[in-house]
Amino acid sequence: MEAALIIFALMVLFTILGLGLFVTVKVVKAAKRGVDRTITQARRTVEDTALRAKSFGQVGVAGALAQLRLDLRTSMRATQQALYEGARADASLKESIGLFERLSAHGHELDDELKRLEQEPDRQRIADSLPDLRERTSKITQAADSLRWAARDRARRFAEDDLSALSAQIEMESGALRDWSRQSVDDLTAAAAAWDAAQPAGPAAAPPAQQQPRPQSQPAALDPAAPATPYPWQKAPRPERAG
Repeated sequence: MEAALIIFALMVLFTILGLGLFVTVKVVKAAKRGVDRTITQARRTVEDTALRAKSFGQVGVAGALAQLRLDLRTSMRATQQALYEGARADASLKESIGLFERLSAHGHELDDELKRLEQEPDRQRIADSLPDLRERTSKITQAADSLRWAARDRARRFAEDDLSALSAQIEMESGALRDWSRQSVDDLTAAAAAWDAAQPAGPAAAPPAQQQPRPQSQPAALDPAAPATPYPWQKAPRPERAG
């Protein structure tokens, strides 16, 4: 019996330790993902700031490459945000997200190529390839912009349709409330009249009791008051002396 209790206690202890370890691993992974996300966002912000500085502060090939990268990244990031946020309310955008992910592969490839060309010492070759790079960037950004604006137009159309349906329902409900208010007054008046008519007639009022005639010997107002009840501590009244 004692051995069974010891085995059971050990099983419970190992189960608790296992659950604690599992929860700890989950918390650590979640914290690591949060830190990685923060670092990635910070890195992107720094890189975008550097690209803006290059596009405005440099001329020639370096400035053109920085502007192409900035346009590409801005368009892709805005489209990604619009699609993923819209998919929470509209499941049909999942197919658009699939197309965007395929487009993102081309965008990452082009961004990596532009980043490598920033370190290329042969500026003449880069200048010769700029028209092709601009065309590729334009194709990707136009496709991303098309997906983004289509998703936004769809969301706005759904919002307008929902608002129109809601306005129509409110108008119908308002009309019903007004009709109900007018009918309720008429119904209450008719119900009160019907209730009054249905009440049985009450018993006839009894005739007032005939007043008993008082003796004619003395008026009613001069009736002698009843003698007060003597208390033990009261003295007996003295007889009036004859005058």
